[in-house]
Amino acid sequence: MSPFVSMLIPAIIASLGGFLAVFWNPSHHTRSHIQHFAAGVILAALAVEILPEIGREHAHWWVLVSSFAIGGILMYIMKLWTMGLEAKNEHGKGLNYGLIAAVFMDVSVDGFLIGAGFAANGETGLVLALGLSVELLFLGLSLISDVIKGWRVVMMSVLLALTVLAFSLLGYYLLAGASVDIISAILSFGVAALLYLVTDELLVEAHIIEEKPSSTLWLFTGFLIFWGIQLASA
Repeated sequence: MSPFVSMLIPAIIASLGGFLAVFWNPSHHTRSHIQHFAAGVILAALAVEILPEIGREHAHWWVLVSSFAIGGILMYIMKLWTMGLEAKNEHGKGLNYGLIAAVFMDVSVDGFLIGAGFAANGETGLVLALGLSVELLFLGLSLISDVIKGWRVVMMSVLLALTVLAFSLLGYYLLAGASVDIISAILSFGVAALLYLVTDELLVEAHIIEEKPSSTLWLFTGFLIFWGIQLASA
């Protein structure tokens, strides 16, 4: 499978998530299960493919540490920025620009990381594309509100799909032939971004309501399925 075809997978699935949101509005407990499952898949992608790939590249340790630190700091700044936007909109009836900005920034980072994965190794790129597709499939559901619903969610999801595809291609072509240190730095930055996605978005939002004990099983299920697929294809 060519890199371009593989990059289409998360874009197509992101669009499908928008269409799914038109016909299905899951309960809070169902969303919590979904978010735990997506968190498990992303954690598996980190543990099974991305971190081992960074180790195989043998980049300088200070490159990896500094890139991860920069990624963590930028995620923290993004958190403060989106919280400020959401606070301004707390009593308003318009669009939640904080949420929308955070979603598009997340998708841009995801797309660039997928492109970096393909620049480093075709298998790494495919694993990232498949793993992040789980998140993108249900992203449309997180955009549903009194203002954004129905076909507006579909339009927003299509824009997200185009964003993830554009940044995947950008990452791939910018990093094609790049040095080991540069690619490893991008992947290390991506590790910080994905940890932020799991711990400060997916799981935090999943715990807003009183969750059922079975939610934890969905996290392990997501991890196990992704790991099992990787082991079977090795």
